[in-house]
Amino acid sequence: MEVTLLGTGDTTGTPTVGCDCETCTAARERGVERSRFSVHVRNERTDESLLIDCSPDFRHQFLTNDVALPDAALITHIHFDHVDGLGNAFRVFSDLPVYAANETDPKTGESVAEGVADRYDYLDRVTLHGRTPFESFEVCGLSVTLVPVEHPPLVCYGVVIESADAKLSVTGDTNFGIPAESRARLADPDLLLAEAIVPASMCEGHPAGGDHYDESGIPRTFATKHMTREGALALADELDASETRLVHTAHFYPADEAFEEPLAVDGERYVL
Repeated sequence: MEVTLLGTGDTTGTPTVGCDCETCTAARERGVERSRFSVHVRNERTDESLLIDCSPDFRHQFLTNDVALPDAALITHIHFDHVDGLGNAFRVFSDLPVYAANETDPKTGESVAEGVADRYDYLDRVTLHGRTPFESFEVCGLSVTLVPVEHPPLVCYGVVIESADAKLSVTGDTNFGIPAESRARLADPDLLLAEAIVPASMCEGHPAGGDHYDESGIPRTFATKHMTREGALALADELDASETRLVHTAHFYPADEAFEEPLAVDGERYVL
């Protein structure tokens, strides 16, 4: 299994458009980027590839990374920075199967699969396939499982992808309160991609503060929707991840922390 991190940033990415903060300036000076979130997973046995989330930066990501266009895609939730790249399917694909959860979101009254189908009903090249959380299914010769996480107010899912000898776990957008059954499914990965939008110190400046405090009083959730860096690292320890990369990070990291390990940047590639 070959995993390429096409997009490792949050909803605005780093550098952020129009921003000259120290972190965005440092990113430009270093020539690194964190575009909106997307992961390319290639099954080297079948030479097929699955795209996890379709970033609005789809075109740029596929022009700047040496990866094949996907044979299928999976959408974790309906926020624009994870789904709006599907518009690139126009004239690029003859057919693109897209997988998403089929359970109804009480907030929207429809599932992620239905929401994506409604938004892209004009794209006859995209075919939506609803799948039940916790029930594994095969795509591109890989076993794929959607696991519910906590990203209020919308439903959102993490992803577990397994081959005969490798396991990739992706938390998706979530706070630290991931349900126990989902944590069990995510556990023991060869590679964990854990969202870590900001360091815990940033909670002091948010109106909602933080949540899921550890025994030292450090918040593992930023406000209500996302994990802090400290929360993501605590989760990685709990899940016993062999390797962890922190993704979906914001430009609000202080410049002297923004490029420290294990924070990921676009273009990283891992062979599991």
